[in-house]
Amino acid sequence: MITTSPGDTSRLRATADFVREQDTATLLPLLFPGLDGPELRSLVERCRFSHAALLVFPPDRAALDAMLTECGLVADAPPRPSVVVRRRLAARHARHARELDVGILRPTVQCQDGARRTVEVFALTVPPGSDLGAVAAHERERQHEAHVAFEVPAPDPLVLRGLCAVFAQYGAVPDGGGHNPHEDGTVFYFTAPADAKSPYTRVELYAPGDHRDILAAHLDGHRARQPAETLLRLLTGAWTTQALTAFARLEVADAMDGERGADPAELARATGVHAPNLAVLLRYLTMLGVVREDRDGFRLTDVGGLLRTDAEGSMRPLALMYGGPFYESFAGLGHTVRTGEVAFERRFGENHFDHFARDPELAELFDRSMAAGARMFDPLPDHPVLASAADGATVVDVAGGNGELLGRILSAHPRLNGLLLERPRTVETARRLLDAAGHTARCAFRAGDFADVPAGGDVYILSRVLHDWDDDRCREILRHCARAMRDTADLLVVERVLPTDGSASLATAWDLHMMCNVGGRERRADHYARLFADAGLVLTGRTPLPLDGDVLHVRKAGPAHTGAGL
Repeated sequence: MITTSPGDTSRLRATADFVREQDTATLLPLLFPGLDGPELRSLVERCRFSHAALLVFPPDRAALDAMLTECGLVADAPPRPSVVVRRRLAARHARHARELDVGILRPTVQCQDGARRTVEVFALTVPPGSDLGAVAAHERERQHEAHVAFEVPAPDPLVLRGLCAVFAQYGAVPDGGGHNPHEDGTVFYFTAPADAKSPYTRVELYAPGDHRDILAAHLDGHRARQPAETLLRLLTGAWTTQALTAFARLEVADAMDGERGADPAELARATGVHAPNLAVLLRYLTMLGVVREDRDGFRLTDVGGLLRTDAEGSMRPLALMYGGPFYESFAGLGHTVRTGEVAFERRFGENHFDHFARDPELAELFDRSMAAGARMFDPLPDHPVLASAADGATVVDVAGGNGELLGRILSAHPRLNGLLLERPRTVETARRLLDAAGHTARCAFRAGDFADVPAGGDVYILSRVLHDWDDDRCREILRHCARAMRDTADLLVVERVLPTDGSASLATAWDLHMMCNVGGRERRADHYARLFADAGLVLTGRTPLPLDGDVLHVRKAGPAHTGAGL
């Protein structure tokens, strides 16, 4: 004999009746009192009432089918795994998600307005005698997962952000969400305002596709109301770094692609690692959006693709660096804050430039990691100073690393010449790379230090150099540049500039990084302006770059250049 819970059956029947009776235009004002007029019409045009949902607890699949039949509902497909609800239940009840067999069914109902909508049935299997009985009792009483949902048929990013903003304007509060890879859909949960007239207190926006970039901002709002969860996520940030580094170091990304899924056993054979443990790592990276899982297995996302060795703009060297030497040094951050000493030097016994120069493999990794952030340089060749430079003008890249930036400039402007100043070993690396790019006929190389900045150039570049040093050393470097510059020469300084309003910026994170690892710092624009002035230079302009970068346009001080703004 098949038995079902009378409470579950009556709740399911009431949910089906609610779906039949409502439509988008009548339900939205019930959920958001005060919503009417143009805003209501705009929402009705962009989202539609799609279903109401509840969570039931059958002992097995047969009991679930019997419950649906009793309520006049027919599921046209077997249950699909519910990633989001399973994760929420696991968090609420301190359970591991794999203990919770939660599926989704969506039987359709014919509605009074002629539309066909669905009842979304989450089913947590609770066998007789299972210790999940307490979970079922709690969930039946609290109805955490009961909600009404609106689907966004055309989920343009601006539309999604606008819908979330209107919901918040009328009192809805972010309440979680997630991306379900099994059906490639993204859900945004809200708690309805306290004065809502609907029997449902939770609202879902459902958008087909992967919209985790927009979801991230939504979840930030949810976590702001969950301080313990927020702190726990912050405290486990080191796990994220090491998970990404392990993924890159083991070359798992190189064994994957975005076109075909692969199971952990297949990837383990290809990379020579332990399959069960690789599966755990892949699940964690799925949560981060680095890989995704579907019926065919795991595959790379666009984010994960940047950890492939052969990817254009590969950031694998950064993963190896941030999860390697710099990760070790950050363990001494407290020492740096307490004493003012550089944690890297305490950990490795010397400054990071000398340490990397002593180890050829580490030095090469450092050079590649610097080049890996080259997306910051994408707009730089279009800077007016370079675009308007005369035919045959010389661009001097001071401490130009392996020549990545100078090569981009020479590729964009065949009429220009280049000169790269670097340490002897790095100069040879840059010479090889620029030769391979076909630039050495127009490029000279000089081995030396900042005191050797060559005179006579037309445009000088200091890219991510000044943040390595304290103010006194910065003034010294800038004076060397100023002495070498003609009165008509330009200096372009590429750095991350600290915001003045406390807004989130990579510059703030790199300020901590530079303090811990090299004893340098990031600075505000007015701070740079003072350093320039001390060297007889003036800041004449500032242009934003990707990755929170900036290019500061600097010239020699003189009557023509006074009074420049920031």
